[in-house]
Amino acid sequence: MLASTRVRVPVVVVGNVTVGGTGKTPLVIALAGALAAEGRRPGIVSRGYGAAGDAPREVMPGDDPAEVGDEPLLLAASGVPVVVARDRVAAARALLATHPSCDVILADDGLQHYALARDVEIVVVDGTRGFGNGRLLPAGPLREPRSRADAADAVVTLATLGTPRERATVDTRGRRTTMTHVPAGLRNLADPSRRVDPSAWPQGTVHAVAGTGNPRRFFDLLARMGIEAVPHAFADHHAFVPADLDFAGASAVVMTAKDAVKCARFADARLHALDIRAVIDPALVALIMERIDGRQAA
Repeated sequence: MLASTRVRVPVVVVGNVTVGGTGKTPLVIALAGALAAEGRRPGIVSRGYGAAGDAPREVMPGDDPAEVGDEPLLLAASGVPVVVARDRVAAARALLATHPSCDVILADDGLQHYALARDVEIVVVDGTRGFGNGRLLPAGPLREPRSRADAADAVVTLATLGTPRERATVDTRGRRTTMTHVPAGLRNLADPSRRVDPSAWPQGTVHAVAGTGNPRRFFDLLARMGIEAVPHAFADHHAFVPADLDFAGASAVVMTAKDAVKCARFADARLHALDIRAVIDPALVALIMERIDGRQAA
């Protein structure tokens, strides 16, 4: 049996059983906003992939991504307190010590971190890739057997509207739901106040970069928006340098918000971020509220 530690507030874990990006971070941001709308005061803990040091650290907007990780900066930009640490229990304790009014913790990518006891488990599945060949690493993409997803409280499938193979079985209780990513606007990294008009970009001069777990999803989203771009895929969490974006004749370089936090320090007028937001099923929020209310009543 694996020992686990329970903290004084309910914990909602968001994770996946496959390697690669499934949309966990946008879901965590959406859940934090939904819980706040219900009168809760959420906080977030994360491993902070690539973060320096092991001690818990609160993430502030503007922090160096090399120090705290790229995804935690996106989480912190939502206005919710975020603490990163390899040890999620230590991160949760540090969060509660600094923000004692916090009454629910969301753990980003914490499904396999069993040391932190949880009240709700949410597994996120990429609708385009599913569970791959169904085999465990290294023969397949699974971190744990597929049955692990069935044991969770909820399974959320990241779907693309209009793509039949991405449709998932849903129910009205929040046990199986879908979410979608919708564009929230283009942002110029050098001057966020500048109006961005993609129709003004000369054809054949736009480039797109993505250092995510599934770059193809980002490139496909740009195409659905009518933005024709030359795609450049990088490894997940890639540490960008100016030379990576030195594309001859480029009028614009579009990237994910996750990549933008690493490029902001050397941004020029060509660089733009596409911000997205996750649209989630209210039934999922209702399921979480039911579970955490039950924990607190007990």
